[in-house]
Amino acid sequence: VQLQASGGGLVQAGGSLRLSCAASGRTFSRYTMSWFRQAPGKEREFVAGISWSSGSTSYADSVKGRFTISRDNVKNTVYLQMNSLKTEDTAVYYCAADRDGRIWASWARYEYRGQGTLVTVSS
Repeated sequence: VQLQASGGGLVQAGGSLRLSCAASGRTFSRYTMSWFRQAPGKEREFVAGISWSSGSTSYADSVKGRFTISRDNVKNTVYLQMNSLKTEDTAVYYCAADRDGRIWASWARYEYRGQGTLVTVSS
């Protein structure tokens, strides 16, 4: 079972990026999926999560109104649309999946945790 994040890169402040997380090895349509990030010298933090049905989402206060999480269960992929990026959004972004119906804000609670993709926002 693998979660592969992609879409990171270098962008100027105020710009946009869309991250993707492709799941393989099993069907994740019944899994809660979330994004986390870890900035240099900081702990990993919750960014956004989405329930398996897309009926429920959750966002960190720092990204509300700027980031949108969505999923395509046919493609086994979750997305993170990031708009109005700020330099403080610079981090490695990770995706995670769990069968529990709740959206956990703790990285350790997720059954499957993927590799990250680097997002760098320049001023």
